[in-house]
Amino acid sequence: MRIGIAVGDLRRGVAAEELVRQVRSAAERGLSGVWSSQAFGWDALTALAVAGAQVPGIELGTAVVPVPQRHPLVLAGQALSVQAATGNRLTLGIGAGISMMVTDMYGLPADRPATRMREYLSILRPLLRGEAVSHQGDTLTAVGQVGVAGATPPPVLLAALAPAMLRLAGELADGTVTWMTGPQTLADHIVPSVTKAAEAAGRSAPRVVAGLLVSVTNDEQGVRNRVAEQFSLAGQVPEYRAVLDRERAAGPQDVVIVGTENQVERQIRRLEDAGVTDFFAAPFGGPEEQDRTIEVITALAEAEHHRS
Repeated sequence: MRIGIAVGDLRRGVAAEELVRQVRSAAERGLSGVWSSQAFGWDALTALAVAGAQVPGIELGTAVVPVPQRHPLVLAGQALSVQAATGNRLTLGIGAGISMMVTDMYGLPADRPATRMREYLSILRPLLRGEAVSHQGDTLTAVGQVGVAGATPPPVLLAALAPAMLRLAGELADGTVTWMTGPQTLADHIVPSVTKAAEAAGRSAPRVVAGLLVSVTNDEQGVRNRVAEQFSLAGQVPEYRAVLDRERAAGPQDVVIVGTENQVERQIRRLEDAGVTDFFAAPFGGPEEQDRTIEVITALAEAEHHRS
């Protein structure tokens, strides 16, 4: 299992210099990749272009870019621009977005998410390959072509929790990327579903990238309380409520990886046993807590490197 780390706003609001420092630190520590989320701060793709252009050698992933507010022609141009700026190291993680935010914030439709995503991927993948598209469908119209010199098509991962999205992740994407999804759900639902879909489509084994909050601490309950407070929305929206219910978790506080060094290591190893191919940790807490967590993540990544 490859081990990476979240950078940018998921850890805390950062200036450009700190963002670059986080990516450089991850590369120097030998972590497999850095993963940038899309929320209400840094644009995830811009963040990776800014930092990745200054730090060579490490995978740069989005986890994830919601696509309803980005037309496939726009996203293809953005992704290929990042590829050109960073030596083709991008892994493009995309998702349907949280329906409440899509409708309330952007005034966009969020019904039939799997139907919309199937159409979106059928346009995006050819565009990333530099092919022209002429598509008039039920949910999208796209006519045009994108070309960026020196850019190659990035792998595409689809954020998927529901069965229909997991089938799409195996059939039309290169795998899936999850957030706040516990080990039992990964083992019993996510991994077998996306793997079966890839096999049925005659595709190679999919990547399963799992992201979770991680905190190495002697105050486990205190961390869980803070996670419950800071990430309370995730426990309420239907998209995350469904996957938390599968894990029999009351909220995000029940799927955080937390405890002493040995306890955290055992919990991360459980993800590998579940079939996760890539794990990225989002260190939680203040600077000292994050530093302690990063040391454990680094040691695990080194151990994985020696095993491979």
